[in-house]
Amino acid sequence: MYAQYVKNTMGPLNIGDISKDKRFPWTNENAENSNKQIKSLLCTPIKNGKKDKVIGVCQLVNKMDDVTGKIKAFNRNDEQFLEAFAIFCGLGIQNTQMYETVDRAMAKQVVTLEVLSYHASASEEDTRELQAAKVPSAQSLKLIDFSFSDFELSDMETTLATIRMFMDLNLVQNFQMKYEDLCQWVLSVKKNYRKHIAYHNWRHAFNTSQCMFAVLKSGRIQNKLNDLEMLALMIATLCHDLDHRGVNNSYIQRSEHPLAQLYCHSTMEHHHFDQCLMILNSPGNQILSGLSLEEYRTTLKMIERAILATDLALYMKKRGEFFELTKNSQFIWEDEHHRDLLRSMLMTACDISAITKPWPVQRRVAELVATEFFEQGDKERKELNIEPIDLMNRDKRDKIPSMQVGFIDAICIQLYETLAGLSEACSPLLEGCRKNRQNWKLLAEQDEKKLVNGAT
Repeated sequence: MYAQYVKNTMGPLNIGDISKDKRFPWTNENAENSNKQIKSLLCTPIKNGKKDKVIGVCQLVNKMDDVTGKIKAFNRNDEQFLEAFAIFCGLGIQNTQMYETVDRAMAKQVVTLEVLSYHASASEEDTRELQAAKVPSAQSLKLIDFSFSDFELSDMETTLATIRMFMDLNLVQNFQMKYEDLCQWVLSVKKNYRKHIAYHNWRHAFNTSQCMFAVLKSGRIQNKLNDLEMLALMIATLCHDLDHRGVNNSYIQRSEHPLAQLYCHSTMEHHHFDQCLMILNSPGNQILSGLSLEEYRTTLKMIERAILATDLALYMKKRGEFFELTKNSQFIWEDEHHRDLLRSMLMTACDISAITKPWPVQRRVAELVATEFFEQGDKERKELNIEPIDLMNRDKRDKIPSMQVGFIDAICIQLYETLAGLSEACSPLLEGCRKNRQNWKLLAEQDEKKLVNGAT
C-alpha cells in the first residue's frame, strides 16, 4: 500500500514510526497485524530514464540500531543512499526492457524474413515443371540478336531463355550451380516483379538481361570480362528493377514513402538490390553457393554497384569520365576502376536498349513506358496535388515524339557511340538508336505541322 502511494506521488516516503503516522487510513485498520511487524519505513520510486514514469519501487523497513538492536527511523543519509540505488535499478530495468524489446524485434524480423522468403520463392511445382522442360537453343530464340523482341514469347519461354543464357555463358558449369536451384531462382526473380506494372516488370528485366547477353556474345565483350563479372552482370540485369512500384525515386521521396526513410539517394535501386539479396539468400535459390567466400563477396559488391548504376542520376555523374577515357584512348582494361565504369555503362546501355530496337518494337515499348509514366502523373495530381512534368502528363501525350528525340540526344546517342568505339561489334545498338531518332523526329515534325495548320 505504501509502495502504491509512492508510485502515485512519484516521491519518496520516510516514516519513522508507522503506528504514530495518521496520514494513511489503512494504518489503524492493520495496526494489530502489519504494524507489529513494520515500525519504520523508507520507500523510494524507481523512475525511467526520462524520469516521467515510475517503473518500480524500492522499500526498506525496520532499520536496526547497531548498538541497541532496536528499530529506529531512517535518516537523510539513508534516503540519499536509497535514491542512488533506485537510479541504478532504474537503469538496469530500462536496459533489460530495451534489450527484450530489441530481442523481440530481431525475432520478429527473422520470422518476417522467413515468411517473406517463403512467399517470395517460386513454388516447388513450378520449379519441377521448368526443370523438366527442354531448353531451346540461343539461335532458335534469337538471343544473340540485338534486334531481339520478347513479344512473341510466352512466360515459360522467357524463363527457359534465361536459363539458356546462363548455360551458354558457362555460368552454370563454372560456378557449380545446381540446376534445380537455378530454375527456382529464375522463377523467384520473375515472381517478385509486380504484374500490374506496365513497363518495369519481368519482361523489361528479361529484355535487359538479353541485351547484356547479346553485348557479351555478339558485341564481343565476353572475352574482355572475367567469369565473376559476367555472373554479376547477368544477375544484376535480371534483378535491377525487382519489386518496382511503377513510380520513380522523385515520387517515392515526395510522397514520403517509408522506402525514402531507408536510403538518402537511389532509393528504388537500393531496394531492388535488397530484394535481389533476399532471394539469393532464400532456401532453394542459392545459386552462388558454389563460390568461395572471397568470390561471393566480390560478386555481391559488383551486383550492388551494377544495380545502383541503373539510376540515371548516377549514370549522368559517371559517364563523363568514361567518355573521356575512351575518347582519349586512355581506357585501361587492367584498371579495376575503369572496368567498374564499363560495367556501369553496360548496365545503362542494356536498361534503355528498347531505344535501339526495330521501329515497331520501339514504338510499342514507348507506349508501355508512357502508360506507366502517365499513371504516376495521375497520382501526383491526385495524391500530391502537383502538376506533373510533361513526361508524366497524359495531357501532353502529343509531345511524346519530341521528348523521345530529346531523350535520345541527352542520354543515349553518346553512350552507344562510346561503346561502339570500344567494340565495333556493338555498333548495331548505335545504328538502331539513330534510326529510331529519325523516326521520332519525323513524327515530331508531323505533329508540329498539325499544330501550325490547326493554329492557322
